[in-house]
Amino acid sequence: MSKFLELNPKIDGALAFVDASSTFDAYEAVGFKKLGDSIPSSVNMKAPTLSGAQWWAYARNVMTLSPVDTKNIKPEVPEGVLRLGGTFVLDGDQVVYAWADAVPGDIPDVDQVLQSVGVSL
Repeated sequence: MSKFLELNPKIDGALAFVDASSTFDAYEAVGFKKLGDSIPSSVNMKAPTLSGAQWWAYARNVMTLSPVDTKNIKPEVPEGVLRLGGTFVLDGDQVVYAWADAVPGDIPDVDQVLQSVGVSL
């Protein structure tokens, strides 16, 4: 989390949450799937708009930010690599926006996420 927050200084660390367990119970509780669990009918695949420096930072940091248990490396694909994520916006205990990735790189429309919190571009 500290590396993620270092790379994303606009995010208030007090509002961030990480499930550091290796069981992925939190992922399952919100309905996130694993790669290969289902075949999506449609996805919103698009590369993010990043500068050259941002792409370089991504390439340098992707492994340290990936959910892989480095203490128990096994010859198979790590569970954390197969897990799909998502995006949530909370207002107190209320979920005002939810998105579950269908495949890696399937991202929500940023305008819709911002609109869910009353911000428009």
